Amino acid sequence: MNKYIKNLLTNTGPQILFNKKNFILKPSLQTTLGYQSFGNKNKNKFFYVISRWPTSGFFSNLTFVVGHLRICKKIGFIPIIDMKNYKTLYNEKHKIFNTYNAWEYYFEKLNNFTLKEVYQSKNVFFSSLKFNKSTPIDMNDKKVFKLIKEIKIKKNILIKYKNFKKNKFKKNEKILGVHFRGSTYKIARGHAFPATVKLMVENINQLFKKYNYEKIFLVTEEDLYAKELKKIFKDKCIIYPSYRMTTIDSFKNYPRKNHRYLLGEEILIETLLLSNCTGITYVKSNVSSAAINFSENKIKLHPLYYGTNSRNKFISAILWKIKSVIPKFLGGLKLIKK
Repeated sequence: MNKYIKNLLTNTGPQILFNKKNFILKPSLQTTLGYQSFGNKNKNKFFYVISRWPTSGFFSNLTFVVGHLRICKKIGFIPIIDMKNYKTLYNEKHKIFNTYNAWEYYFEKLNNFTLKEVYQSKNVFFSSLKFNKSTPIDMNDKKVFKLIKEIKIKKNILIKYKNFKKNKFKKNEKILGVHFRGSTYKIARGHAFPATVKLMVENINQLFKKYNYEKIFLVTEEDLYAKELKKIFKDKCIIYPSYRMTTIDSFKNYPRKNHRYLLGEEILIETLLLSNCTGITYVKSNVSSAAINFSENKIKLHPLYYGTNSRNKFISAILWKIKSVIPKFLGGLKLIKK
């Protein structure tokens, strides 16, 4: 009964492409430093398998990984990231860059050991599958970014990012990064409310006037938002050509080859581009936090907060819609100082 009630009141969110779960160690047995011996290889080495279940968004997964890299550093174990047997939202059914391990779609391996070799080795320890007290849950956590430089992004992704930046980001131009979440964030239980188009446009105009921004770089997964802001700001609006949803969640259809892989590639490139803006306006998320911390220069922050959605599945499904149309004095969306 408890399980049924929890499911009833919880938004499950996106799901992996396929149902097959190839867990090496059963989730019920997997706790921090859960031990398993798979064979006699590498008797004098100690491996630490970083794996997560259930999976989540791109930068949530990255935060999880980096948190466990800290643990590896402390205890001197060899980190192994397994996003093949413990699948993410970004895993494809076929190989990408000759691997089924989604970590290696986007990032270089941390060492030369293969999953096959590790799962034939003598001493294999497993991370917890979920965040715990020893692992930071926020990309803003400074402990996370002490290790982020050890993670190398794939060269093909960096080339796309640098080419777009070179063509669209002019030297000394003051660009306002706009991270404008919509889609499922409107109904996500327990998450901060996103802005409406009207509120975001008012916010951008105020920031243009106050800080003399010349252009905006817009990051949004919703096609309607991209079209509306492009119509309003015209040539002043820069947008990376990523996939944007219309009425269907980006993870609930498969409109192009390698769609799940590309969703991850696109948000990584957009975040790197956000980090190059002069300032950024946003409702807090791991994307905005990552962009802020990726930035090599001090970036001016213009955070927005309109309150937090209900944790009840049914209430959260309609609350943003109601608050987005009613006047502020009746409880409509309004900017709240934190």
